[in-house]
Amino acid sequence: MISSDLPFDLHALKVFLQVCEHTTMAGAARRLGITQSAISQVISDLEHRLGVVLFDRSMRPIGLTASGALLREHALILTTEARRASIRLQELQRGRPNLLRVGIIDSLSRALLPPLTRFLRERAERSVILSGPTESHYAALLGRQMDLIVGAGDLEDMNGLECWVLLEEPYVLLYPATGPYPDGPKALQEINQYMPFIRFSARSRIGQDIERYLRRLRLELRYSLEFDSPFGVTSACMDGGMAITTPLCMLECGEAVPHFRCMALPGPPARRQLTLIVRKGELGRLPFDLVQTLRQHLRDSVLQHLRHFCPDEAKFLKVPATRVPDHG
Repeated sequence: MISSDLPFDLHALKVFLQVCEHTTMAGAARRLGITQSAISQVISDLEHRLGVVLFDRSMRPIGLTASGALLREHALILTTEARRASIRLQELQRGRPNLLRVGIIDSLSRALLPPLTRFLRERAERSVILSGPTESHYAALLGRQMDLIVGAGDLEDMNGLECWVLLEEPYVLLYPATGPYPDGPKALQEINQYMPFIRFSARSRIGQDIERYLRRLRLELRYSLEFDSPFGVTSACMDGGMAITTPLCMLECGEAVPHFRCMALPGPPARRQLTLIVRKGELGRLPFDLVQTLRQHLRDSVLQHLRHFCPDEAKFLKVPATRVPDHG
């Protein structure tokens, strides 16, 4: 029957290695600052639990038996790995994990991947970055298959998570540059009789937001195509169509934007939040540093592009101020 107890602990291995190094119990005791009898007791207990003799005590200085030599080989590996684990845990608390698994929503890839990848090269030994819909990333985060996600919406009502807002942006109407302006929901419904509505799939967070918005207006727009990516929606609009989207989704498909006008929704305004979410307290100050980096990039670079694409709506874009965290 195999015992569930380990035959030794790291402290016993540390004592054993000191005796190996100094070749006397007295030398090991002086090095560790404990009594010689305590050293002898640890070695005796270790030999008893292993069922072997580790030192030939008939020699002066004492020598290792074959069993002792084998244990020293493994003890050096185990104690080195223990020290390495301690260092890695301390680095993690300082915000440098060994492996970081990151999910990012499709509509943020063009805007935030460059600063995100630069940051991760400096702060993680290895990183895996996956793009896709926010909902799948949420599930992966809660299932501990991801460590950090950048997406739409938040999970502040979920225990054990931290959420930072990166950007608030308005939903806008993407419309052909030469088409008549729909000045209200009724006009949009009428235009939809000859111009199809290109929609985001309901499996995406943006698709769900737009569906709720249309229900508020009691609009049922005719559509023939739906996509789960900004590029798909914008590309389909180029062949004749309109869509509800956001400035960042337009930035993701920047080469197609000149064919369209970006205008306020023909009804009450709607907005979305783009957020960074992690499990609370597991990555040290890394999330705060990343939030600071991404917000700065949004202010300095991304907002300038968005003002070009959506000059009238750009004033509704908001990047929150970054406050110093109250931890680490």
